[in-house]
Amino acid sequence: MKFLKNKLAVAIIVLSVTFLIFIAQSAKRENKTLLEGGIGAAFNKVQGVVYSINDSINGFFSFIFHFNEVKKENEELRKRNAELEEKALMYDSVKSENDRLTKNLNFIKRNSDYDYVMCQIVNVSGNSILDGYVIDKGTKDGVIKGRVVATSEGLVGQVTTTYETWSIVQNISNENIGVGAMIQSTGEKGIIRGYKDSSKNPLAKMFYVPIESEIKVGDVIVTSGDGYKYPKGVRIGEVIDIEEDRARVMKNAVIKPYVDLNRLEEVFIILPKDRSAVDYIGEEIK
Repeated sequence: MKFLKNKLAVAIIVLSVTFLIFIAQSAKRENKTLLEGGIGAAFNKVQGVVYSINDSINGFFSFIFHFNEVKKENEELRKRNAELEEKALMYDSVKSENDRLTKNLNFIKRNSDYDYVMCQIVNVSGNSILDGYVIDKGTKDGVIKGRVVATSEGLVGQVTTTYETWSIVQNISNENIGVGAMIQSTGEKGIIRGYKDSSKNPLAKMFYVPIESEIKVGDVIVTSGDGYKYPKGVRIGEVIDIEEDRARVMKNAVIKPYVDLNRLEEVFIILPKDRSAVDYIGEEIK
């Protein structure tokens, strides 16, 4: 019994001492924690800078180690971009060609009473377009001197000289060309002849318009269809200026052709389906 009492007393003493030691250590630990907190905060800032520098160094060496891969990817992207640009150009070219063929087909359908010979312009016959164009078709292809030359945009001029494999075309800005024309809005007629302004721009002028005509700037001029040579209703150009000739009691109209005469590449020659009106050597029967 005495032994148990002594053992209980020892346990109580040990627990009491342990509790006192824990309290003392806790007090010291609070003071130490404040000191450690200050040092830790400063250390954390330094550590952040070190980590940032370390990340930059790692990134730099990573770029160096992967430079060949990056270079290869850039080359592949440039190659892909070039391929896409080439495809876009091809698409534009095909679309432009398709649009041109569609316009030509629509023109032919609207003027189905005639036959057509498609020609490429290969040169100018003199020093400028006013001297004429050289086309790659001649009498063996059915080209006839004096026949009308046009594009889907409108009238170009007429064939003035023919050979077996090539011909010369003069356009409507040449003063030697005369075309029967009509004001689309009024039905009044006149004659179109070549004309150049002060800047040498290739234009045309419509003569013999009645003085009382209500022709105005912006009016559309088309072929009158007088005679079988020129189909009726082929667009010629737009009125850009009007002059009054009081001495001759008439008006003249300056016309800007719808066809860009400086940028022609392809034209077609309009031929009558009935060849009885022409002989076999390409000259019209007088």
